[in-house]
Amino acid sequence: MSDDGDPDRVDIVERTVAHDGFFRLETYALSHRKFDGGRTPVLRRELLERGRTAVVLPYDPVEDAVVLVEQFRIGAYAGGWEPWLIEAVAGTMEADEAPEDVVRREAREEADCRITELEPIGTFLLSPGACSEACAMFLGRTDSRGLGGIHGLAEEGEDIRVLVMPATEAIVGVGDGRITSAYGAIPLLWLATNREAIRARWR
Repeated sequence: MSDDGDPDRVDIVERTVAHDGFFRLETYALSHRKFDGGRTPVLRRELLERGRTAVVLPYDPVEDAVVLVEQFRIGAYAGGWEPWLIEAVAGTMEADEAPEDVVRREAREEADCRITELEPIGTFLLSPGACSEACAMFLGRTDSRGLGGIHGLAEEGEDIRVLVMPATEAIVGVGDGRITSAYGAIPLLWLATNREAIRARWR
């Protein structure tokens, strides 16, 4: 996180909570320093307070296959996209949770998948113009044999289909438009670059 130590870079005039439900919507009135040394007028912005999330792409180095999940996403539906998205496993982090613990738990819940080793990919801001979400992403070593079916927590209304796919097919799916979610695309593109080194090490 970048910070030059100057508290005057951003001046918060007002901050209110407009809605507090499954997500929290906050409204800001603020001014910030400009590149020419001046300041902006007071700007009004809405922020979706999403918190921190963690993503893992389970990868089987023996079969050279990835484990992906498919589920309904309201944002895709509202935007006119295909609403059943193919993604990596993802979950929301609680205040006292490590991202590594989150992805191991979510892999079990969403895909009945056991992660035996983790490789950090990076932490990314997915939509910083409107949302606070910071997402820690990992590649996770797994054994994909026997995985598949429908999973998820019934009490949370989850209906998640598990897909075991050759890594090459999944990577191509990012380019041809089958995989449009950043939760799937970012780790798959990372795997495309690092696949041979990871496979050699994990095998």
